[in-house]
Amino acid sequence: MNIQIFGKSKSFDTKKAERWFKERGVKFQSVDLVRYGLSRGELDSVLRAVGGVDALVDPKAKGAESLRYLAYEADKIEKLYEEPSLLRAPIVRNGKRATVGYCPEVWDDWTKE
Repeated sequence: MNIQIFGKSKSFDTKKAERWFKERGVKFQSVDLVRYGLSRGELDSVLRAVGGVDALVDPKAKGAESLRYLAYEADKIEKLYEEPSLLRAPIVRNGKRATVGYCPEVWDDWTKE
C-alpha cells in the first residue's frame, strides 16, 4: 500500500486522516496541498477516482465561487491546478484509487487487502 495524504495544515479532517493511518500502523507520505499542490498526473488520477471536479472543490475556500462561472470543465481543472487552495482536504491516494475528505470506511477496505 502506497498512501499519500494531500492536506492543509489547518484542516481538522487532514489531521484526523493522518491520525487514522498512524493508529493502524500504515505508513504514508504527507504533502502540504496548499504549498506543493498536485502534479497534473496526480490531479487527473484523483479526478478519475472521485468522479469529477465538483467532488474536489472546497466550497469554503476563498475564490471557490468563481469556479461556478467557468463554462468548461477543462477550465475548472486548470484553475484547481493553478490554485490548490481551492481543493478540498484531505485527498488520500492509494495507487490509482483516491478519496476526498475524511473517509475511514474506504480506507478500512484498503487496509484489508
